Amino acid sequence: MIDTLNFYNYLINKDINLFAGVPDSLLKNICTCITNNKEATNITTANEGNAVALAAGYHISTNKYGVVYMQNSGLGNCVNPLLSLTDEKVYSIPMLLLIGWRGEPGTKDEPQHIKQGELTIPLLETMEIEYLILDETYEKQIDYCIDYMKKKNKPIALIVKKDVFSSYKGSKAEPIYELTREESLDTIIDCLDDNDFIVSTTGKTSREIFELRENKNEGHANDFLTVGSMGHTSSIAYGMSLGTDKNIYCIDGDGSFLMHAGSFGVITENADKNFKYILINNGAHESVGGQPTVAFDINIEKILEGFGFKKIYSAKNKKEIEKALNEMKDELLSALVIYTKQGSRDDLGRPTVSPVQNKEAIMKKINS
Repeated sequence: MIDTLNFYNYLINKDINLFAGVPDSLLKNICTCITNNKEATNITTANEGNAVALAAGYHISTNKYGVVYMQNSGLGNCVNPLLSLTDEKVYSIPMLLLIGWRGEPGTKDEPQHIKQGELTIPLLETMEIEYLILDETYEKQIDYCIDYMKKKNKPIALIVKKDVFSSYKGSKAEPIYELTREESLDTIIDCLDDNDFIVSTTGKTSREIFELRENKNEGHANDFLTVGSMGHTSSIAYGMSLGTDKNIYCIDGDGSFLMHAGSFGVITENADKNFKYILINNGAHESVGGQPTVAFDINIEKILEGFGFKKIYSAKNKKEIEKALNEMKDELLSALVIYTKQGSRDDLGRPTVSPVQNKEAIMKKINS
């Protein structure tokens, strides 16, 4: 196991002092360390491709190397900038990629990570990006990466397996809102009826919806539990709304909203009144360690209005959620932003039905 703070300090001592990316559960300890120590600049980007572009610009102005951190699923957001910007046949820009290896072959993981895990190494090889599997010889590995970047002017990757970094406990912000995400979801579900359908974002949101339905003995045929594809929940929900006159409620998170926000301009240009958007904003990537997003520091309501939503509600307690959902039911292009504190149950489980079973159940119900 690698001492997280020592790893961070070794990078700092090598004059690597820019970190950018999207947090990952396998990287939560190093991401928390980066967030809580101020020797370097840390930018939590909207998506991983943004981080690659940011590190490229930083290198151009400083001749230094940035660290871009991500889950291996984030490689999908990086293929274009890695091949059309940083590649040696284009601008030849070096950076250090720190990639959490979810779905590593031979390990047990969730369905959405299996294919990603199988293809992580082949994808890097196809893109001709050299990689090392991070281990306790990390000092030599970092030295090698720095030397490689100097000589080749190319990105190089460190692949991070599960439990490589030691535990690192950062400071937690005091909660400023009343409800947890799960309490908000419980209220939302109670406000909907049997002809309303939910498309929920990846991570703990979908896990909590599954368990709430279990506790209510309601079944799961009204919920599409998006287990991967972060940032695309709204597009899935909009696509579903095109094929039915039943209400489709997209339940998104602030990290997901920020990741591919450009989709909302397209959605509002075309959506009918059966598309409903709910954003649960706790200001953090809570499912992977609680690293902050910018969502508490920007005016999301004004952004949604700018994208074309005609009515935007804000809620900070149960009564405000209930009132907003009652008024939204028959409105065109309405959205609800719910402000919550971080936190989830330690015993929170995972769906016991497969993604295919979930898809088949909702397809049967929505067309009945």
